[in-house]
Amino acid sequence: MKIQNSIKAFEEAQKYIPGGVDSPVRAFKSVGGTPVFIEKGEGAYLYDIDSNRYIDYVQSWGPLIFGHADEKTLEAVTETAKKGLSFGAPTLLETELAKEITDLFDTVDKVRFVNSGTEAVMSAIRLARGYTGRDDIVKFEGCYHGHSDSLLVQAGSGAATFGNPSSPGVPADFTKHTLLARYNDIESVKKCFESSSEIACVILEPIAGNMGLVPADEEFLKELRSLCDENGTLLIFDEVMSGFRASLKGAQGLTDVKPDLVTLGKVIGGGMPVGAFGGREEIMNSLSPEGPVYQAGTLSGNPVAMAAGLSTIKRLKENPDIYEVLENRAKKLVGGMKEAAEKCGIALQIDVRGSMFGFFFNENPVKNFDDALKSDTELFAKFHAAMIERGVYFACSQFEAGFICTETTDELIDETIEKAKEVFGIIK
Repeated sequence: MKIQNSIKAFEEAQKYIPGGVDSPVRAFKSVGGTPVFIEKGEGAYLYDIDSNRYIDYVQSWGPLIFGHADEKTLEAVTETAKKGLSFGAPTLLETELAKEITDLFDTVDKVRFVNSGTEAVMSAIRLARGYTGRDDIVKFEGCYHGHSDSLLVQAGSGAATFGNPSSPGVPADFTKHTLLARYNDIESVKKCFESSSEIACVILEPIAGNMGLVPADEEFLKELRSLCDENGTLLIFDEVMSGFRASLKGAQGLTDVKPDLVTLGKVIGGGMPVGAFGGREEIMNSLSPEGPVYQAGTLSGNPVAMAAGLSTIKRLKENPDIYEVLENRAKKLVGGMKEAAEKCGIALQIDVRGSMFGFFFNENPVKNFDDALKSDTELFAKFHAAMIERGVYFACSQFEAGFICTETTDELIDETIEKAKEVFGIIK
């Protein structure tokens, strides 16, 4: 496979854009090689600027549940864009999409739209702090909630629960209010509550997708809910990735545990930049202009993003069987890969939630970030490079979830498994 044009494009991009990319993972640092520059997408395929075609299991990191350049989504975007791209004023589309979301999520009485998942999480945490009058928050190692200062945190030394900044430019005074716990480990959360009586909220991905696909155990979520209730702390589900992906109701369609606030993104914008956060009416009414907690955005709820999201969510509501089809295909994909890997003596851990899937080159099941870090990242890098060479585009990190779209046919999955068999035989 030739990628000369991508190589030249990457060299040129590095002259004008830090690292040549607008989001670090795109640089292929963890897998080596040069990132391929994309010209277009169609259905389940990506095409790069060297005219190579790839079966795409990233789907813009989740939002494209109907695949690239979906005709109905494009129609909605085009017709809306003809009327204007943004007004900085209310539109009917905002209310219509808000209704669709609140109808589906039992815990969401009101919702506010923003422009990204990072902004949604940042705003939800501010709301939780304002509502409770407390400053501290609890997050989990391996859960990524965007790049706002309070959430760029790494573990402290020894048994410390208070985090340290994980990026230059993040003041320690910010992260001192962030306590770190271990995913799927309720005892670590109890230690956080022992360390602080001022915890405003606990935030987690109920289906983690940024340490690879690692779902939370049901019993863990139940105990977490009880801890929050006992301490007057709000529970926030970050469903930016799992919302409308794991099921029509996201992770909340797969668990009996209900959060106080939820953050959404990706699918609710159908590929356009969008985020949202919502919850119970008494909490959401703390937001300005009804309450004292300030949050604003010029492009929030812009009509083009709302139109794309409405087109996507309405079709998902009308065709809920889509999720069973996508989950079966995801299971077929990773199940076939696992069987092929084991025949070559390669340990592969797999999991699926709806149209989300994950796999780890790991001897043992992965339940938290420490487990994930024991995966063989060098082997993953070899696998990723060899699959790219064969026209299969997986996420360029061992620690990212993958996605099935409606255009990912059984035939494409069979083709992917056959190519994986060939690659496992080479890299074993």
